[in-house]
Amino acid sequence: MAAERRIVIENCAIATVDGHDTEYASGHVVLAGNRIESLGAGAAPEGLENVVRRIDATGHLVTPGLINTHHHFYQWITRGLATDHNLFNWLVALYPTWARIDEPMVRAAAQGSLAMMARGGVTTAMDHHYVFPRGSGDLSGAIIGAARDMGVRFTLARGSMDRSEKDGGLPPDFAVETLDGALAATEETVRQHHDSSFDAMTQVAVAPCSPFSVSTELLRDGAQLARRLGVRLHTHGSETVEEEKFCHELFGMGPTDYFESTGWLGEDVWMAHCVHMNDSDIAAFARSRTGVAHCPSSNARLAAGIARVPDMLAAGVPVGLGVDGTASNESGELHTELRNALLINRLGGHKEAALNARQALRLGTYGGAQVLGRAAETGSLEPGKLADLVLWKLDTLAHASIADPVTALVFGAAAPVTASFVNGRQIVEDGRLLTADEDAIARATRDEARRLAKIAAGA
Repeated sequence: MAAERRIVIENCAIATVDGHDTEYASGHVVLAGNRIESLGAGAAPEGLENVVRRIDATGHLVTPGLINTHHHFYQWITRGLATDHNLFNWLVALYPTWARIDEPMVRAAAQGSLAMMARGGVTTAMDHHYVFPRGSGDLSGAIIGAARDMGVRFTLARGSMDRSEKDGGLPPDFAVETLDGALAATEETVRQHHDSSFDAMTQVAVAPCSPFSVSTELLRDGAQLARRLGVRLHTHGSETVEEEKFCHELFGMGPTDYFESTGWLGEDVWMAHCVHMNDSDIAAFARSRTGVAHCPSSNARLAAGIARVPDMLAAGVPVGLGVDGTASNESGELHTELRNALLINRLGGHKEAALNARQALRLGTYGGAQVLGRAAETGSLEPGKLADLVLWKLDTLAHASIADPVTALVFGAAAPVTASFVNGRQIVEDGRLLTADEDAIARATRDEARRLAKIAAGA
């Protein structure tokens, strides 16, 4: 790395989230190009060549960048609706509006979702997009383009639905694709956009929406497609008691058994929510290394329940954090999920022993990298890994009297982001995006939200 441009960060607390939870009360990190070259206690080594920038990070905690494992970007323009509904009623209320989205709406919504996450410390994002109205344009391209422009590492989970109301599902008939159409479009998206390289900025997963919005054939064929193409699989699972009842009535078995019967358990699979899991379900996920995207705020917003995260972790299930769509988590921020995951899980059976601050941070970083299949590249601060990291400012009124920086970050108010780096490139400075105009994005999302509301009202 001698010829690479180096950035040196010094005088900071460091939480590496590596396999030993190594931390430094005052240390340094050296970035060379898009990789972490070295880190450790005290000042950086003397004699480093080609140092283009030195950052005095006194008063800061440096962590791996946050990794979001579940989201629906398009919902940014339908925030604040159906605020007192459970999941099924919420979906029924909003599907008719969502089914009228188009490319400009999706582009603006993706920009809004990405901007809110990036300015709050997210360096790897994902979007589970499954609504593709006929004639709506290149929605996948719009989402991927927004992430590329923002400078965020990104996974598009190309979703699909083929079970509409006439087939016993929840989406309206005009909101779904055909089985063959969904599979063909998904394969084309993977072939056009997926990058399997170590430092890939864009990856694609195969992601039929949920048991109550897709056919058994789409689930089974989608799993076969993903494995033929060598990409990951994502869907919603075990989110509510209504879903469990639906699966028993329609398939004669619970969600986990149904997923297993269609090829949807495995180390290349991760599922969102997984709130209603019994001991055998958790054992099946652990045995197969199936991952979970835990979305505490959305689960609370929709009164879905408290996921058994401590039990999953104890069993060896990979668990990351998710914002979920902003129609069920209006803040759209992942760093607040660190705190919410810790607090909400303490309301469950494990009480104060459920999660601690460092476990919460691991969920939002290394756990997310495991779930997205990128733990070799990101999720912890280690030499040779990608230069995705965040400098959290902890010396202000909000945090200065909390001695332990990780406790301050997780238990305290949302910490300001002084700098966020993705692939060695800084994308946030002093809480503002360097790669996009936040005010322009706010105007565009407001305009597109109003346009969608008008179209939906007219329909």
